[in-house]
Amino acid sequence: MQQQNHRSGFVNIVGNPNVGKSTLMNRLVGEKLSIITAKAQTTRHRIIGIVNTPEYQVVYSDTPGVLRPNYKLQEQMLNFSLSALDDADVLLYVTDVVEKIDKNDEFLYKVQQLNLPVLLLINKIDQTTQAELEKMVEMWGELLPKAEIYPISALNNFSIDVLKKRILELLPDSPPYFEKDALTDKPARFFVNEIIREKALLLYQKEVPYSIEVIVEEFKEERDIIRIRAIILVERDTQKGIVIGHKGESLKRLGTMARKDIELFFEKKVFLQLYVKVEKDWRNRDNMLKNFGYKLE
Repeated sequence: MQQQNHRSGFVNIVGNPNVGKSTLMNRLVGEKLSIITAKAQTTRHRIIGIVNTPEYQVVYSDTPGVLRPNYKLQEQMLNFSLSALDDADVLLYVTDVVEKIDKNDEFLYKVQQLNLPVLLLINKIDQTTQAELEKMVEMWGELLPKAEIYPISALNNFSIDVLKKRILELLPDSPPYFEKDALTDKPARFFVNEIIREKALLLYQKEVPYSIEVIVEEFKEERDIIRIRAIILVERDTQKGIVIGHKGESLKRLGTMARKDIELFFEKKVFLQLYVKVEKDWRNRDNMLKNFGYKLE
């Protein structure tokens, strides 16, 4: 019996902030790679998650929510989202039942011009009625006539299997792009950064979490424990005070929450040390953005 051709492809997830792209990514990959909070701009990088079987390799890519940039960091985040239109074999355009359809016309116009399979996913369908959903499907059908429309709930795992099956059908014949045991293209330190940043987004209010960047200075894996030393960067002295909190309480809480998730991620005991440092206006400084991996080559 002749062996079937191997299929591989880049399946890129795009859409506006807070529509559930990261929840969907984690569902499709079966691992928690993308951090998730209720705040917009949680995802800052383009994060790859790889699903392998002997027959195929799906390279999923989660991207930052599309927004009009207010500072250089957001410009780079938008570039990650735009780059996802260029190298996709299949594009997953995620919307939800609450966002306005014309929220980001410019980006949508770019999606309309694409000559590749686009699956339009209407997420959070548990938050609407059948009649409203039908109206939405009709409106999206007019906006993206070539797209296939799938009402889903990433959170409740509704219609995700149907979606996975369709993605596999659309993958081109190709050898794998990554090693067959690869889960992501990012190093271990990246996920430590992301977990710490996720907890900061959950703990702190207003501008503080958006002004935070994390640098892992030390990541030493020993037989029974991983020793990690990380610096939390903020933009102003007042933010430093908020992150540390009264008698260091806030920082301690952040450290405990992050350590537990890092232990789950690496399935190993973790010793985590956190420090806070002020790096003025880092979100607008090209050299800093480059150091943090926000600059596209």
